[in-house]
Amino acid sequence: MKLNELKIGNLTAKIPIVQGGMGIGVSLSGLAAAVANEGGIGTISGVQIGFREPDFLMDPVAANLRAIGSEIKKAREKSKGIIAMNFMAAMNNFELYVKKAVEEKIDLIVSGAGLPIALPKLVNGSNTKIAPIVSSAKAARIIIKSYLKSERLPDAVVVEGPLAGGHLGFKMDELLEDKCMKLKDIVKEVKLLLSSFEEEYKVKIPVIAAGGLRTKDDIIELSEAGADGFQIASLFVPTVECDAHQNFKSAYINADDESIKIIKSPVGMPARAILTNFLTATGNLEITKCHRCMPNCNPKEIPYCISEGLLNAVEGRDGLIFSGANLNSINKLTTVKEVINRLIS
Repeated sequence: MKLNELKIGNLTAKIPIVQGGMGIGVSLSGLAAAVANEGGIGTISGVQIGFREPDFLMDPVAANLRAIGSEIKKAREKSKGIIAMNFMAAMNNFELYVKKAVEEKIDLIVSGAGLPIALPKLVNGSNTKIAPIVSSAKAARIIIKSYLKSERLPDAVVVEGPLAGGHLGFKMDELLEDKCMKLKDIVKEVKLLLSSFEEEYKVKIPVIAAGGLRTKDDIIELSEAGADGFQIASLFVPTVECDAHQNFKSAYINADDESIKIIKSPVGMPARAILTNFLTATGNLEITKCHRCMPNCNPKEIPYCISEGLLNAVEGRDGLIFSGANLNSINKLTTVKEVINRLIS
């Protein structure tokens, strides 16, 4: 089966693969540029992106803003392809960070972990495209209705299923009891919803399927369900080009389905992660520094600091490692080119 190009407005990816954003620091300019060079869409994670800046602990906002600019610049130096940024809608200073990425002429903003209803005004007057992440047709409808108030539609919609890594748009009990709607069925519902808006406004809004995709068969099944593009994240972690520490990559290589758990994140959402000593010790970990990443976060009331956990992990220490399901197929260090070739050849 030959896969079509992925067209998002005036952007055209030669292969319909979108690398999912992974934070903190797992997908920066290195991984994003490598995927873009293969003809896909590379994604820089905007979550606490300034963690390597010298003033990060003292002034994380300034550090993050500076790093957004520098990572986009580095990605542009390495690739002429399409570069996106991913931001959590629920994070502190979301609008400020998105505006900075738009100023730096990022091609595409992908956003979930909340309803990114502010995106239209944040990209107004620019060439930056917007792609909200949804886990249901209901959420897609809410977002589209909101965007239309700004006389805007999403340029693409990422449909994320229950097998995705990180924060999930499903109820905890549904995830634990395996009662969530299958990704292919959510794709069909969202495609049906979008078709009415496409017809009315004479536009094309591609659907990008995400969450647990591992094989070419997965892509074929989702393509038959109507998906135009395919977001891949976990497969790109154990690659030479991934920006994370080797210990982080090894955790993926050594993990199996038994070591992946659904957890309750301090941000209040269910999430999927690899079981580490850090997670088993939560509740006994003293929080000594607040990174001011989430609104209304009280360090005295949460089991652990999510930023601290993610930062420790990406730098090779024991920490919080988000991952998608079905890691059994990941068993060695590889390259971006090899991952993409397995998916589309």
